[in-house]
Amino acid sequence: MRENRLRTMWKADQAAVNGWLAIPNSFSTEVMAHQGWDTLTIDVQHGMIDYQAMVTMLQAISTTSTVPVVRVPWLEPGIIMKTLDAGAYGVICPMINTREDAQKFVAWTSYAPMGTRSNGPIRALLYGGSDYQANANDTIVRFAMIETAQALDNLDSILSVEGLDAVYIGPSDLSLALGCRPVFDDVDPPVAQAMDHILARAKAHGIVAGVHNGRADVALARIAKGFRFVTVSSDARLMAAGAQQVMAAMRAAPAAAGSGSY
Repeated sequence: MRENRLRTMWKADQAAVNGWLAIPNSFSTEVMAHQGWDTLTIDVQHGMIDYQAMVTMLQAISTTSTVPVVRVPWLEPGIIMKTLDAGAYGVICPMINTREDAQKFVAWTSYAPMGTRSNGPIRALLYGGSDYQANANDTIVRFAMIETAQALDNLDSILSVEGLDAVYIGPSDLSLALGCRPVFDDVDPPVAQAMDHILARAKAHGIVAGVHNGRADVALARIAKGFRFVTVSSDARLMAAGAQQVMAAMRAAPAAAGSGSY
């Protein structure tokens, strides 16, 4: 079966730099995949992406060695299993709030006897290899999102679920849950404390901790703290930022302003 480089990096205590995909387009995905990201996450929860677009985006990522990850819309077996059948090598599941939630998530991402995933890896066989079913349980990476007060209360019981590989912090939702501003980077003190607590407890349980970031400097600081999966911005934000930079330079040049000619 094809190696999951994410697991290989973690075994070497290396942090994976993850890109975020919100634009439902295979070409923009292919462009992102060729920029050197360790992993790319297709956001089917909050992005504009449906299942068919996700499949074409997974195909685009396959033109590189970048590891394909998908954030599914919810803790629901149908979409989780179809996402894996399409060739995702990692699944991020939002709103894991209890031990039972985590147990369901692991079961639905695992073939028997470890879990209850149905057998039908149509595209996953093409991506992973003919021995996919025999090795998928040990290859797929399972991320539980910790983003609510309830999840914080149940953190140790969630982290103790066998088969869970990683947790992923959504700072915006976690901030809202704690009565703070919904931001990625310059979080309020209660959120910063909660994130440090999640990281510490994840380390204690041998679980990898990941986090969403808006800026590279923040991601680097969080790697230094011990996070080993850091998202930096998204395709949509990077496109907007690049366009803003060009337009700011153009508008600041008096000779070019309002010339209307080339």
